[in-house]
Amino acid sequence: MRTRIVVAALLLSAVCAIGVSVAGAPQAKAPHDPLVIDLQGYEKIVQQHRGKPLLMTFWATWCEPCRDEYPMLNELAKEYGPKGLQVVGVNFDDEGDLILTRRFIARYKPVFPNYRKQHGGEAEFNQAVSPAWNGALPASFFYDKDGKQVGHVLGASTRETYEAAIRQLLSGGGSSASR
Repeated sequence: MRTRIVVAALLLSAVCAIGVSVAGAPQAKAPHDPLVIDLQGYEKIVQQHRGKPLLMTFWATWCEPCRDEYPMLNELAKEYGPKGLQVVGVNFDDEGDLILTRRFIARYKPVFPNYRKQHGGEAEFNQAVSPAWNGALPASFFYDKDGKQVGHVLGASTRETYEAAIRQLLSGGGSSASR
């Protein structure tokens, strides 16, 4: 009987010690879900970046060209960010695909902020971004330091196209990209 009590006490002590060490261990922070924006949120983002050239890219995890292009855009953000370029991503996944969005962002670890477009009002949103845009993804838009849209890339494109547009944008001459 006495042996059982001692064994039970030892087991209880071990469980408590393990529980304390696990509870006291630093935990990795879960990445924040991208904030949901509507048309006003998009306009606010453009306004917040006034004074700096901005590349805003629209993407989704279900869009294969977006998945191909996203790592390249992240590399460009790392390269041209120190030169003044701001990059912002807006995800168009459905609410039910939030887990895929989380995994995608965790995998690519973007150096730029990402948002999710609120569902509804697609036609109005697309028109406000650009009358030339029908909502097809991927799509990227370039804004000068005054917040004026000066170019876009609609559909998949190459690093060279993006770099030429970014260099033009950073030189203060707007963007020549209009694909």
